[in-house]
Amino acid sequence: MSETQQTVLITGATDGLGRATAILLAGEGYRVFAAGRSAEKRAALERLARERKLPLTPIEMDVNDDGSVERAVAEVESAAGAIDVLVNNAGIVYVAVMEEIRLEDLRRQFETNFFAIVRVTQRVLPRMRARGRGRIINMSSVAGKMALPVMGPYAATKHAVEGMSDALRFEVYPFGIDVILIEPGYIRTNIENVSTELSSAYVTAAEKSPYARIYANFLKTWRELTKDVKTTPEDCARVILGAIRDTPPKARYPVTRRAKIMTVMRRILSDKRMDRNIIRSFHLERGAK
Repeated sequence: MSETQQTVLITGATDGLGRATAILLAGEGYRVFAAGRSAEKRAALERLARERKLPLTPIEMDVNDDGSVERAVAEVESAAGAIDVLVNNAGIVYVAVMEEIRLEDLRRQFETNFFAIVRVTQRVLPRMRARGRGRIINMSSVAGKMALPVMGPYAATKHAVEGMSDALRFEVYPFGIDVILIEPGYIRTNIENVSTELSSAYVTAAEKSPYARIYANFLKTWRELTKDVKTTPEDCARVILGAIRDTPPKARYPVTRRAKIMTVMRRILSDKRMDRNIIRSFHLERGAK
């Protein structure tokens, strides 16, 4: 797709991967609407856009609220016409074992990571379909390919995003619309701090949990695996830019070296072999103290 006069709406765009993508695309000439809930972060992004003279407009949107999504999309359409590219980026992470996560937290995990994508996509699709063109880019994760211990709630939502996106890709193909999955591995962003806050009750109670060893081993291994990560939000933004420009686009774009390795491993190794690798990596052997 040519970037000439292209209008892009990005959710969760005032921080992390969404913010980096908004700034990059605006710098490349796209007209970008960066949606987010935080007034403070929207104001900071607006100041940056003015300083750099970028075609970037922050807008208020709570992806979990029908009325907020309707108002935000209507604002974009009023200002710029039809949306050419939708980037569904908003998301949260709960860290908890499946036996212990409260159902209200699990519902919130799904509401933000899955149902919000459906909500925004359903609002944008009719006009894309009527015009016979458009791209929908859904932010998935390597967790949508495989799940790790204590990451079950998050992985479940990303598996749902993968399945929904695959079906949607076929459904809208006859109308000239492409659906693309971005599958990052670990990239250090503020979502880690938000996750720590959301998961604090589970982590605090972990010492008294029958899963105490699982939590401890996961955190130790996770710190080791992520300490030398060099991929930045800007690197991911460049992958998203490529997904917008590729003609035709690929169905999936893994991001980070580890994500690419894990994707290949998931494809070629049996479940038994993958299980052995994860059990060994996170020290989950039966009977171990």
